[in-house]
Amino acid sequence: MLIPSRRLAAAPLAALALVAASCGSSAPEPEEEFAQTPQGSLRLPREDAGGIPARCGPGGGRTVAAEALTIAVDDPAFPPWIIDNDPASGQGFEAAIARAVADTLGYSPAATEFVRVPFDEALEPGPKTFDFAINQFSIMGERRENVDFSEPYYAVAQAVVAIEGTPAADASTLDDLQDLTIGADAGSTSMYSATHSIEPDTKPVGYPSVADAATALAAGEIETLVADLPTAVRIANDQLADGVVVGRFPAPNEVTEFLGLVLEKDSDFTECASLALRKLHHAGELEELAHVWLTDHEDVPVLGK
Repeated sequence: MLIPSRRLAAAPLAALALVAASCGSSAPEPEEEFAQTPQGSLRLPREDAGGIPARCGPGGGRTVAAEALTIAVDDPAFPPWIIDNDPASGQGFEAAIARAVADTLGYSPAATEFVRVPFDEALEPGPKTFDFAINQFSIMGERRENVDFSEPYYAVAQAVVAIEGTPAADASTLDDLQDLTIGADAGSTSMYSATHSIEPDTKPVGYPSVADAATALAAGEIETLVADLPTAVRIANDQLADGVVVGRFPAPNEVTEFLGLVLEKDSDFTECASLALRKLHHAGELEELAHVWLTDHEDVPVLGK
């Protein structure tokens, strides 16, 4: 099963500083600011978030369903983000994050409901049927015109996949990829990254999903594929004959982004989601979950210019 590239970007866990400032209902920031985040490890905030206020817990009046927390995920959801398409299991990085946020806010598994909302629909303006959505949403300035984002919980690199023995597989810099035919999920940050970081001679080919792009790579329709690092490794190892991860993009670069929870615009619950994530960062739980479910892939080389 292929993992869809869900608008990810940036650097691996061991190569990025976490943005500690709230990304919730504050004024939108230019997307370029994310490209200037300094390099470093995932770091905990200097201070704990303190106690979770009663308004964020069951009966606090801030959830769409009284006494319950409603979390949206796409259908299907893929590993390593959600295992066996079962977000309620807590198995998989984002399933575990969702469970940890719910626990931190005081919502038991019995008081937590998962609903299925497509990726693009979750980002549309207007009222939401969920309290927050988790689906590898990159925090991007223009998106905050329509929705709120929580503080970030993870950042990953973009990476390049090719077939072993081809010119693309021998690339050691981004410039080596400029004259090749590149494919990516048409609506993803991978496509943006392929276009603006590689600056290829030919416009990258957009596909409805990263699964379609992988099929095109296997068929020789494209010479290389750009996807987020966990997806790239999964495709190269499990889905392609002689697939290889050529390298990952340097950070910071033109596309350095972080993943956050999506909430209704100006939601009262944005504060709650960010407080929970801040506590989880401070306790080291988010970093631990990343080590459990997502491999750092330190052996994947960085493609310089």
